[in-house]
Amino acid sequence: MKFSYSCLIICLLMSSKIMAQYQPKDFSPTDLQRAHQWVEKTYQSLSQDEKLGQLFIVALYTNKGENEINNVRNIVINDKIGGLILMQDDAAREINLVNEFQQKSKVPLMIGMDAEWGLFQRIATAHKFPWAMTLGAIQDKNLIYQMATKIAEDCHRMGINWDFAPVVDVNTNPNNPIIGNRSFGSEVSNVITSALAYSNGLQDHHILAAIKHFPGHGDTDTDSHLDLPVVSHDLDRLNNIELAPFKALVNKGIGGVMVAHLYVPNLESGKGIPASVSKNIITNLLKEKLGYKGLIITDALNMGAVANKYKPGELDAMAFKAGNDIMLFSQGVSEGKRLIQKALDEGEIAPSRLEESVKKILLTKYFLGLEKYTPKSPENINYDLNNDSHKDLAQSLYSNALTLIKDNKKLLPLSDNQIYYVPLEEAPYQAFANELGKNIMMKKANEINSIPAHSTVIIGLHKDNSTAYKPYKISLESKNIISRLAKNQKVILTVFGSAYALKDIDISPISTVLISYENNDDSMISTAKALKGETKIWGRLPVLVNDQLKTGMGIDLVPKTTMSNTSESSKVFTTSK
Repeated sequence: MKFSYSCLIICLLMSSKIMAQYQPKDFSPTDLQRAHQWVEKTYQSLSQDEKLGQLFIVALYTNKGENEINNVRNIVINDKIGGLILMQDDAAREINLVNEFQQKSKVPLMIGMDAEWGLFQRIATAHKFPWAMTLGAIQDKNLIYQMATKIAEDCHRMGINWDFAPVVDVNTNPNNPIIGNRSFGSEVSNVITSALAYSNGLQDHHILAAIKHFPGHGDTDTDSHLDLPVVSHDLDRLNNIELAPFKALVNKGIGGVMVAHLYVPNLESGKGIPASVSKNIITNLLKEKLGYKGLIITDALNMGAVANKYKPGELDAMAFKAGNDIMLFSQGVSEGKRLIQKALDEGEIAPSRLEESVKKILLTKYFLGLEKYTPKSPENINYDLNNDSHKDLAQSLYSNALTLIKDNKKLLPLSDNQIYYVPLEEAPYQAFANELGKNIMMKKANEINSIPAHSTVIIGLHKDNSTAYKPYKISLESKNIISRLAKNQKVILTVFGSAYALKDIDISPISTVLISYENNDDSMISTAKALKGETKIWGRLPVLVNDQLKTGMGIDLVPKTTMSNTSESSKVFTTSK
């Protein structure tokens, strides 16, 4: 019987237990053979201590002083770890340190970052892209792919290989304190298609993705950074909602799955055992039942959900025994290595288990091009991470996410007649006012009683979106102002914040409601342009808000074919008292 060359290579990979879910699309059978040879050669060259070191990723901060950096330097050199996760905050300093640590490492380090909305999540000078909830409103998922492609470009610029994204938790709980804006929404199918576009955008450009947080963090009301959340749904619900995105995506070539610090009683019989250290959930369910072959990594091991319950090192060993390949944000590398070796010596862990994880890590590193690491330059890094190409893409994303819930009196697109503007809540609004005022006669009303009856009034709910975790709720004072204005005015309510902000607002007397999802310059400029009819509005609500505001809601509004000929000199932004 004759076998093709590609079949021979696949057989070699299978027989040596080198498996990885992610593989570059442009790899030929010859490339696979070289990868196999590099992994075997590298693995055989490693001491037992070096093999164990590959299992650990520790955090690198550049804003916590030289002692913190020296501590990481010592771990890299002495514990021979497999990777780093870059935290706050200076991009140039991080590049220099990564270059140094890569030079000091026998096996190239995997460099990861939480960059769900771009590198801005950790590097303040980078450009911010939309949160997943905003992306979930976008109908053209290719735009999400484009965003992930740009994030991949920025990752390469920094020497990052692994973006710990996207979140595939289905956010069914409006009060979720830790997921919320980080989720694509409350509809499983939308989460799946959005996450796949994001993951492909990364991995098609040689940056590893990691879907998280297995087995599903969407219906929790506890922050796992502080304590252990409990997901108590029955198996039918878990399979249909929490687990559904993972089940759909694990065979799509996505290279990583991150396991959450959650207690799920119907998946783990041991009382209070977190998913991240549960063999039932990781090995039995994720690896064996769902057949996942990629890298399995814990959520950060410094989080209160587990750090308050287990000792450093002990936690790492438990996580590895459960089936994780990599322990993220380890607080006890040396002790973890000692306890894993002890379990190997005592037969609690088979030697093949360590070989499987280490070879999987090495193979993924090769696939990401780490066998020939090239140092990065810190020169002009802040510009490279934040320029017009980022801004234009971000504004396009926000524009396509805009969701028109209602427009009963056909107030949109705006005419150039006089319009009053009432900004509410706690966040800046000037970018919106400035952009709108370029083409519209507009007055900011500091006193709502001064607004003539039956006027067109834009109310802007400008929520503080400085982090993804800010409360979405609207103050009683703002609700009262909205109610008063809706009685006698033609109100356009624009929500620069989460759609959940409308959860307990009666919108029935309001003519027009538009959701912009976030309050930043890109979002506000995009919203102003859409209100003026310069861009199409066609987003759809990604979450169930209440009985009246359901997933999928949204009205299309086509841009104006011609713009008003009102002279620029007459379009001013003034204040009315």
